[in-house]
Amino acid sequence: MKPLIERALTRRTLLAAAAATGAGTAWATAERAAAGGRQAAVAQAAVDAEVARLERGLIALRRDIHRHPEAPGQERRTAGVVARELRAAGLGVTTGVGGHGVVGVLRGVRPGRTVAYRADMDAVPPKDIIGGGPAAAHLCGHDIHTAVALGVARVLARLRQHLSGTVVFLFQPAEEALSGARALIGAGALERTGVEEIHALHCGPFPVGRFAVTPGYGLPGQDKAEVTLPGPDAPGAAGRSAAEIAALATVAQPQTPADLERLVADAQVPGGPLARFVAVRATAREDTVSVSSRCWPEERYREVRADIRRLATSYAGATVSFPAEPFPAMVCPEPDAHRLARRLSRSVGRNAVIELHAAFPPFSGEDFALYLDRVPGTYTFLGVRTPGAPITAAYPHFPGFAPDERAIGLGVRAMAGWIAERTAASATL
Repeated sequence: MKPLIERALTRRTLLAAAAATGAGTAWATAERAAAGGRQAAVAQAAVDAEVARLERGLIALRRDIHRHPEAPGQERRTAGVVARELRAAGLGVTTGVGGHGVVGVLRGVRPGRTVAYRADMDAVPPKDIIGGGPAAAHLCGHDIHTAVALGVARVLARLRQHLSGTVVFLFQPAEEALSGARALIGAGALERTGVEEIHALHCGPFPVGRFAVTPGYGLPGQDKAEVTLPGPDAPGAAGRSAAEIAALATVAQPQTPADLERLVADAQVPGGPLARFVAVRATAREDTVSVSSRCWPEERYREVRADIRRLATSYAGATVSFPAEPFPAMVCPEPDAHRLARRLSRSVGRNAVIELHAAFPPFSGEDFALYLDRVPGTYTFLGVRTPGAPITAAYPHFPGFAPDERAIGLGVRAMAGWIAERTAASATL
């Protein structure tokens, strides 16, 4: 198999032929309803009416999950809540997928395509909270993601008589550890259900009521390196080497709310300062330098690795190792995001859509990338910033993260309508 760095040059061009076609049914226990006569498609007005009825309960559900955060790989209680809610809605449910993953299958009355919707369930571990924290906490919005996905499942289940095709809900563990998607894929969550495309929302630092689409962009991957310096001056050499490697960065890590505001603004500028970047952290400890790098586009990892090697080996006897291939960037197919943007403009509002022209460098990765390497789809930021609130209240991983809960109903409205449209579509994205 080619290294990721080489595969990245070609894998995006293969998506059109990569939609899963397996017809496995072992994951679904719900009976397929017979298609009797021609049925009207799911109407957005019907979706909106169901969301209005369910919204208060979904907010309460989110608050319950929020009060019981579970670290990556430990989502036992959350998975139990999810399975209970899906079964109550009449979906076929499989638990224990790739750890604590839950797969729910909803079959519409009319024939159609199989489309997946993914929500991550884990909380942010203490080490990944900005400034550190005493315990895992829902500071990335996964509690909102889970509530939105359960809302979509409940809405579409109530509208099943008008729903075409099959919707597969993937409730994923361990996204923060970048291991949950791989586990679900390895367990056959895509192939056994015949998923043809996949979609997701993620909380973002945009005004509540807005959705940020990412045509051709997404989130950067991550690469790691370790430099070892020999000799009695190793600690001093490590400090100097770390400073030199850190200087490879073309964009600084945000330090203030003003820095975050600038990142959000710059990401919306075509050809702006974030269209290409390298972000590097290099930390010296005794005789070792630990390096974490993120770049865009991901093909730049080759040159970043070469630069790290060059700088490190300027010290006699220094060794450089790269423990693994870079974790892949999440790149959202451009036409798919544009199609979703048009849908959102119709269903949520003409001024509801923001288009991003860059990936945010502070993010360390998103394992939704592994799904998009296999099937087409979209990944969209759900605005959760309350009017007048500081940006840190809507920026994931900050200890003051406090998303506006009105985003839950908006997310359900948008995604239920979109998923219903995609299962009824006559062709792939």
